[in-house]
Amino acid sequence: MHLDPTFILIAFAVLAVAFLYSSVGHAGASGYIAVLALAGFSPAVIKPTALVLNILVAAIGSYQFARAGHFRWNLLWPFALTAAPAAFLGGYLDLPTQVFKVLVGVVLLFSALRFFLKPGDPAEVTPPRVPVALAAGAGLGLMSGLTGTGGGIFLTPLMLLCKWAKTKNVAATSVVFILVNSSTGLAGFVSSGRPVPSLAWALAVAAVAGGTLGSYLGSRRFPVRTIQLLLAGVLVIAGVKLVLGG
Repeated sequence: MHLDPTFILIAFAVLAVAFLYSSVGHAGASGYIAVLALAGFSPAVIKPTALVLNILVAAIGSYQFARAGHFRWNLLWPFALTAAPAAFLGGYLDLPTQVFKVLVGVVLLFSALRFFLKPGDPAEVTPPRVPVALAAGAGLGLMSGLTGTGGGIFLTPLMLLCKWAKTKNVAATSVVFILVNSSTGLAGFVSSGRPVPSLAWALAVAAVAGGTLGSYLGSRRFPVRTIQLLLAGVLVIAGVKLVLGG
């Protein structure tokens, strides 16, 4: 990958996405997908690249949020137990291009809706029953593997809507959930015999830099409302473009 102006612009966009997403407990897959889709890359390049960058940023975010004391193992394991194999299956499957674009577009729009809405911390929270979490994890894992995302953009609003945990605990759970799903999703992709594009490794430095700073600030004291609105605007543009076949 040559350091031409286009690549430099993409790298800066990836750095910004990693910074913004990691500050709210996500790893940025839907943002990377938006950037790469708008830059004209094919789904065969977008999916594995988003997964690689997601793994790197999610690993950093998991460490930061756990170190800040927000991670709760009892919230994660029922979701992760069924999500991991489902994400592997989703990563293994190779969908037709148009189906992939529509799926990703819906993912981006759903993510945008989550950021437009600002759910406050409920006065009381009740962890989900294990059967419910197992079923939800399977569905979220399959979708994450199919679309090249970590599933956090689904898990976060679900947990907040159902009042399963406080916001910071949800963020910590989501980022570890993303790490698990992205890792198994990439494993499924590689197992299908398809290569990881060199673009993923070329953009790794930008993603790590942005994810390190963003997750550090977000896990401790960084305000997220303005970031959520900015992200929502970007995702709406990219999501509509993909759904309409642009």
